[in-house]
Amino acid sequence: MTRLNGKTAVITGGATGIGRAAAKRFIEEGAFVFIYGRRQEALDAALAELGPNARAVKGSVSDEADLDRLYATVKAERGTLDIVFANAGAGSPLPLGQITAKHIDETFETNVKGTIFTVQKALPLMGKGGSIILTGSSAGTTGAPGFTAYSASKAAVRNLARTWAEDLKGTGIRINVLSPGATATELAKEALGEEGQKAYGAMTPLQRMADPAEIGAVAAFLASDDSSFMTASEVAVDGGLAQL
Repeated sequence: MTRLNGKTAVITGGATGIGRAAAKRFIEEGAFVFIYGRRQEALDAALAELGPNARAVKGSVSDEADLDRLYATVKAERGTLDIVFANAGAGSPLPLGQITAKHIDETFETNVKGTIFTVQKALPLMGKGGSIILTGSSAGTTGAPGFTAYSASKAAVRNLARTWAEDLKGTGIRINVLSPGATATELAKEALGEEGQKAYGAMTPLQRMADPAEIGAVAAFLASDDSSFMTASEVAVDGGLAQL
């Protein structure tokens, strides 16, 4: 398929997990992709897999100067930008009664502030037909025990799309939220182990965790003209977890 032929994309958190799977799918469908992340070794490993239609830029979504450098690179090499997949995120468990200000700040710094500036700084390079995709989470709808800050931050991401769809009226730029459930990324596999993966999978009607490639496929749909009449929407790719 070549639904993204000739398009330029930025994917934050693009070196591993869902971001890397989306980058692979975007390139297969004809896009040129800039992957953005904090760890050079992970970026290098991703580039070795993704090939010549990918570039890597090292930086953090919580650092505005790093984001400026990312978009300066995109402008210098490609001129314009068609797709932004604001995928970088962070979250760790801390139950009510143990939550700290530092924990809240770290979570919201990446998931909310980072998403806001990832999108805002991209806009000067984007125009009619552009697609912005935000990574939400089933936890933003259902909540998740022990994940107060993470769940709240993902609920905020959902609202960003609703607000920005209004702000972007007349620009021809669409914005939607892709909300995964439990996904078998490298990090999840390491953290959960085999038994933990089975337990999380059993929580869904499909009785398994998602493969990152399944999330990447939906990201490609939202990036393409196949979703041209969608904006302010949330697409749940969670095996039914938050739907029942």
